[in-house]
Amino acid sequence: MRLLLLSALLILSGLFHSTNAQSSETVEVQQTIDRLFEGMIKSDSSLVASTFKSDAIMQTIRNHQDGSVSVVNGDLSQFLSDIHRAEPGVLNEKLNGYEIKVDGKLASAWTPYEFYVGEEFSHCGVNSFQLLKTSEGWKIFHIVDTRRRDNCVE
Repeated sequence: MRLLLLSALLILSGLFHSTNAQSSETVEVQQTIDRLFEGMIKSDSSLVASTFKSDAIMQTIRNHQDGSVSVVNGDLSQFLSDIHRAEPGVLNEKLNGYEIKVDGKLASAWTPYEFYVGEEFSHCGVNSFQLLKTSEGWKIFHIVDTRRRDNCVE
């Protein structure tokens, strides 16, 4: 009986520890993503750069008028330059939630968003982030997004 009780306590303890570790990692992933968008609205390209691996891949799913779809590659250095040149408060991406999954050193985050240039609505869509836990913390190594002007997630 004691052995059975001890085994049950160890299992529950392990589950609780795993859940707490997962929650802590999830919070850290979200904080990394939040720093990215904080840097965008402040036009702080250094803050934005701190959230990315230097060789990060940036992509957009583009819908064409003929009904075809393509993946368009972006450039991190150009993105950082655009942020640096923007007036503070102009690049405002509002996230409508987070769905974060973590497995060891890999994290995936799904974030529906609405993007505004100043106060004017520009587009909406979803960001799909892939992050790696490095010695410096969680870093974005791949981001792909969708963009549209209607059917936004609220």
